[in-house]
Amino acid sequence: MKNIKVALAGAGAFGIKHLDAIKLIDGVEVVSLISRDLDKTQETAKQYGIGHVTTDLADSLALKEVDAVILCTPTQMHAEQSIACLKAGKHVQVEIPLADTLNGAEAVAALQRSTGLVAMVGHTRRFNPSHQYVHHKISAKEFNIQQMDVQTYFFRRTNMNALGQARSWTDHLLWHHAAHTVDLFAYQTGGEIVQANAVQGPIHPGLGIAMDMSIQLKSSTGAICTLSLSFNNDGPLGTFFRYIGDSATYLARYDDLYNGKDEKIDVSKVAVSMNGIELQDREFFAAIKEGREPNSSVAKVLACYRVLDKLERQLAANA
Repeated sequence: MKNIKVALAGAGAFGIKHLDAIKLIDGVEVVSLISRDLDKTQETAKQYGIGHVTTDLADSLALKEVDAVILCTPTQMHAEQSIACLKAGKHVQVEIPLADTLNGAEAVAALQRSTGLVAMVGHTRRFNPSHQYVHHKISAKEFNIQQMDVQTYFFRRTNMNALGQARSWTDHLLWHHAAHTVDLFAYQTGGEIVQANAVQGPIHPGLGIAMDMSIQLKSSTGAICTLSLSFNNDGPLGTFFRYIGDSATYLARYDDLYNGKDEKIDVSKVAVSMNGIELQDREFFAAIKEGREPNSSVAKVLACYRVLDKLERQLAANA
């Protein structure tokens, strides 16, 4: 098969992670880069040997040679841009979240069904070797989740990205950061989320969002999940998962995994890379080449967005 030619939209912190990952994947070439600051985008394109640069996604979608698009753009644009990619006949991978409303998520899912194109969402936790290791244990019936305890903590009282650069949009604890855990909990338990509750702290006067949130989930398997989220936490930063099961306890910190005694588990042989973003991208391109549905397809993660919508309505009712 010919090389898959890719357009990447959003050359910020996460866009760079995808560009670095794609360099490690054979048979894939980034041919177009889209971002809002033309000078910075041209500089990044030169660094990665990308020939076409634009500030308008439509310019890239008009290129016949583009087979697929990766969207690392602001959350509020995800659904609309995913739909534009599918309408242009391009496969699409959109960074988490798929949308910031259930209507947006369902519109993308409906269009994907009618086009048959690959449409995938960057639910990276499905791909991190640490979580894959646990998933393999569950699939082999060697481990059964009783509870997941998750902490998602950042210090983000101003509108900055992961590189400390000013953002043009506002991040969101529920529709972005909680989405990772809501989806992972359902994926790892293999059940449907049958109960979901949330409470949130005060709304930030400048950012207009809640800076602290607590979420409880229950799976149809009987497993429960407690998720604490904060933009007020001054270190350590990141997301930390504790899997409490019938035969072991596992602590997952991004791509690393530890047992309940905090002894590190070797997960280097779980996949071809220790980089969750690279593994996510490999799945996207493999699904295109093989003509199949990918892990974390729009269809497979849609249930997550139904839960987020329910939680948002609950929070609004209790405001």
